[in-house]
Amino acid sequence: MKKQFSIYQRQFLAWTTALILGLILALPNAFAEKSKKPVLPKSYESKAAPAEITDTDRMFIDLREAAKKNDVFRTQQLSSNLANYPFDDYVAYFRIKPQLFDSAGVPRGDYSADSQVVAFLNQYQGTALADRMRNDWLLVLGKRKDWARFDVEYAKFVLDDDTQVKCYSLLSKLSQGENPTKLAIDSRAVLLDPSYFGQACQELVPALVAAGGMMPNEARAIGRAASEKGYDTMARRLGGEDPIADVVKAAKADPAKAYRDFSQNASRYSKENQAVAYGVIGQFLAKKLDPNADDAYRLQQELGYNDLISVESQEWKVRAGLRAKDWVLVKNAIDGMNPAVRNKDPAWTYWYGRALKAEGQDTKARESYELIADQYNFYGQLAREELGKSNHAPARTKVSEQEIDAMASRKGFIRAERLYAMNLRFEGNREWNWELRNMTDKQLLAAAEYAKRINLYDRVVNTADRTKQEHDFSLRYPTPYREELSPIARQIDLNLAWAYGLIRQESRFIMNASSSVGASGLMQVMPNTAKYVAKRIGMTNYTNDKLSDTNTNLTLGSNYLNMVLIDLDGSWVLASAAYNAGPSRSKVWREKLTGPTEGAIFAETIPFNETRTYVKNVLSNANYYSSVMNGQYQSLKQRLGVITPKAATQSELP
Repeated sequence: MKKQFSIYQRQFLAWTTALILGLILALPNAFAEKSKKPVLPKSYESKAAPAEITDTDRMFIDLREAAKKNDVFRTQQLSSNLANYPFDDYVAYFRIKPQLFDSAGVPRGDYSADSQVVAFLNQYQGTALADRMRNDWLLVLGKRKDWARFDVEYAKFVLDDDTQVKCYSLLSKLSQGENPTKLAIDSRAVLLDPSYFGQACQELVPALVAAGGMMPNEARAIGRAASEKGYDTMARRLGGEDPIADVVKAAKADPAKAYRDFSQNASRYSKENQAVAYGVIGQFLAKKLDPNADDAYRLQQELGYNDLISVESQEWKVRAGLRAKDWVLVKNAIDGMNPAVRNKDPAWTYWYGRALKAEGQDTKARESYELIADQYNFYGQLAREELGKSNHAPARTKVSEQEIDAMASRKGFIRAERLYAMNLRFEGNREWNWELRNMTDKQLLAAAEYAKRINLYDRVVNTADRTKQEHDFSLRYPTPYREELSPIARQIDLNLAWAYGLIRQESRFIMNASSSVGASGLMQVMPNTAKYVAKRIGMTNYTNDKLSDTNTNLTLGSNYLNMVLIDLDGSWVLASAAYNAGPSRSKVWREKLTGPTEGAIFAETIPFNETRTYVKNVLSNANYYSSVMNGQYQSLKQRLGVITPKAATQSELP
């Protein structure tokens, strides 16, 4: 092991030396900070990305793409030509991994690659990639029911973030005679989102039923959750035939009609099936912002069986109550939630406090707020406001130059920088984040400051966000490109803190960021939107290739943000939602209000998961940016405001 590590060190020494000799350059424009760029010590300059990607690098990137497709022949062919490549562990991983999975990503379950996997884990033990390889192998071991070896390897799995692996772990325990009732209880914290169930969880549920640990109606409830998301085949595998399968199908297609029809025929069903049917119908009514969602959920609440409605239905039950200002339903809904869901999201702790307050239980409400008052997120801010506590950015913890310098020699950061230079962000993030494990708050701040000095602003934010007791909010909420953005915002009277809050959420300051739908740059502007805005503001000779220019991207994005703000009567909530989902949707959501609604409730009841999270994060960010930049903190409740109903009009804005 010692000999192998020495070889590894020499490879990186050779690579770093090559960088020092020929590559004393700034990182590519994707990470360039033009405003207040620090003078870097030479130790940082040596980590600058190479100006060009070599042919060998391109071969490595091709290997990675072939491995993603689990193309065994191609990965064998390419890896044989990369014997001396510095990332020898990735070359080995990309060669072995396709032997574990078929082209559809399903574990093969055979033994052909076992010896290679064991050799890899021994050679690279303790690394991020070894943990990834162990994750892959655990899926194979679970499929073949090799529980003895599975248990040994699972105990070494550091991240333990794979739902399928967790289901296999429960199957292993079941096969060894552990109490099936206890295992069924444990499974409730695992079987939350059918999107991640795979084969393992589809085996676990019927096995628990067969062992007597889980009741058939519980299995049907899990299957119904899959059906709600469109996984009908999976639903049948999990829980068999569902007596209300037709109701689920009807609710997804037209919830208003499903509600009317079921209300007329409910007596044909058992009390249990009535309850779960109203839960499903309530969910899809709530997603349509239909006021009848509150009625459907109240009928479900009266019938009971809260534990048999899906996680999705449980969450939308709260939202339906919020939209209707039905605080009794809000409280009952949160009381009936799966504890793993309730305790994970601070939203439910905050709204539970609000429901208690509405009942006049002020002391208990404060106790609820206190549970999340130390969190610096959207609901943590709202909770502190309820408690009358300060929401200013906390005192800044400073780190020394020596502490920052120490980060430059961290192997994981060196590897991450090289991967980022090849635009392999997924792998780069894996290496960077693995290096952060077990760091103290001060070490995390030193790492964040180091990332800032080499212009990796997404890593600045990600790293500084992890601190628990000691903080530096100038790193959590950095302001690169300020010399470019400030005059643009000033010219159109756009709130600079809000603009930064949006950019932080959109791109994490990665200039070459691009989305799956074609948005690009710091402000993730869509090409058609860019053309429209350019025409509106008189930007002549605009072409979409100019979106990659920092100033152009900021100009177009800021102007569009200002346009939607004006179009939506100055509401930052509506405008933030419009920037993400489009002005027409934001107007429709507003139109469906039945009366004035506080901005926090409007934000929490946005039907799109992405937009809902986006709006909350942007406005939370904006408040902290205001504190960091100006020493001022506006009440988040005031910033959210009150949204009043207004007839939707077709917006000319894209």
